[in-house]
Amino acid sequence: MSPPTPGASPDGASALPAASGPAAVREPKAQPVHGCVRCGAPVPIGTAMCERCNPLGLAEPAPSQAHGTVLLAVVVAVALLAVLGRVAIAGIGPFRAEIAGVVPEPPGLAVTLRVTNTGSNGGSTTCRVFDPTVTGIGPESAYVESPRIEPGQTAVFSKQVTSLGSALRPLATDCDTP
Repeated sequence: MSPPTPGASPDGASALPAASGPAAVREPKAQPVHGCVRCGAPVPIGTAMCERCNPLGLAEPAPSQAHGTVLLAVVVAVALLAVLGRVAIAGIGPFRAEIAGVVPEPPGLAVTLRVTNTGSNGGSTTCRVFDPTVTGIGPESAYVESPRIEPGQTAVFSKQVTSLGSALRPLATDCDTP
């Protein structure tokens, strides 16, 4: 007589329920994966590089190294954009501006500005038109954009503004350099 098999009753019948149907075949649960940092091959979570990219099993880069490298790249990109932006607008302005005329034009005023670019490069500016008797920046001011003005040139242009009302009054202007 042979020794009893594990899970069998003393009379030789199986004590385990008979497996049938889809539950009978148990496949191992799939392990979550992500891409190798060098080649993109699937590797288990917690492993940075596949066997092909790291055949000697050398230490993998620490998360702080990876995040530090990305942070450095972002800082360098922002600094580069700042330098390029500064170079792009260098020499534009300053602008001298004055009110050349004000005419009522319902529902507001038609304001004529004379703006001179005293810089070394052409460009446009935004001028604030305001009532000099009102202190501070409030609803009693309007912003208008000038056309492109070449260096050393003067542009005279008119814009309709409604935020100053339609009553004639003394106005002043201030044009910022970009």
